Amino acid sequence: MLAAFVCTILFSVSVVCGHRSAKLIGGTEANFWRLSCATVFLGIFSYAFGIGLSGEAFPLFLLSGILGIGLGDVALFQALPRLGSRLSMLLIQCLTAPMAALLEWLWLGTILSARQIICGLTILVGVGIALTPSEHLKLSRRELWIGTSAALLAALGGAFGAVLSRKAYAVAHLANEPISGANAAFQRLTGGLFIGGMCLLFVKRREFRIQASASREMIVEVSKRKWRGVWPWVLANSLAGQTLGVSCMQWAFETTPTGLVLAVIATTPIVVIPFAYLFEGERPTVQSIIGGLIGVAGVVGLTLSR
Repeated sequence: MLAAFVCTILFSVSVVCGHRSAKLIGGTEANFWRLSCATVFLGIFSYAFGIGLSGEAFPLFLLSGILGIGLGDVALFQALPRLGSRLSMLLIQCLTAPMAALLEWLWLGTILSARQIICGLTILVGVGIALTPSEHLKLSRRELWIGTSAALLAALGGAFGAVLSRKAYAVAHLANEPISGANAAFQRLTGGLFIGGMCLLFVKRREFRIQASASREMIVEVSKRKWRGVWPWVLANSLAGQTLGVSCMQWAFETTPTGLVLAVIATTPIVVIPFAYLFEGERPTVQSIIGGLIGVAGVVGLTLSR
């Protein structure tokens, strides 16, 4: 549970940094570069102190990254512009944990106690109250349909990715191949980076054609202007989220059911509230504070139930 708590705080810092970098260079490109930086950082660590991309569990960790980090994030960035950040995160955070718990029960036979289920649901209720939009959203039927489908796909990707990580750890233990959370995160990121790179090529294909006809000096100057203010946010986003945060999440998956880990991580939008106030001046609402208190109460109960 400690790893899940630390992961939640790191993800909260990552959200703030990711928001800044996405505003400067766009969500798809910011996502790709944060994955690239994290892959380099974790790759150095994994090959120096771990097993790199080897091991019996590598195919499962790779598939976990493709589904959770790759397709899950792609679907998230399709939901965000259609539903808005609050409704998108509401759907994804409140669906991923119960989906993962159900999948793990059906596949791995992991059973949660009644108290753990109640505390997990309390956390999700708190998140739901904190994230529910305070005003009626004017969405077209097409936006609502596509956005909701994308949010559902993001939740499914995150749930399948988490359960696959749990299965991968079981395979590694049976093969007597201990693997650290950071090394597991590296193996997952390779799959996520592949999907992120393909999406970047698709989104930026027109820009790449324009650059092909431009002079080298012009390309260098444009790149300098674009990256002068964004690289600190990209690095911070990568270190806090995909490097340290995902490593802690994988560490938690090794010993704790996905439904419990993801329920704690679902409080990330609540933990973001003070960071958003400090760095962006966004004042919390009474509704978000009430939801946050309910979510924290659920986390405390879940901790005591362990």
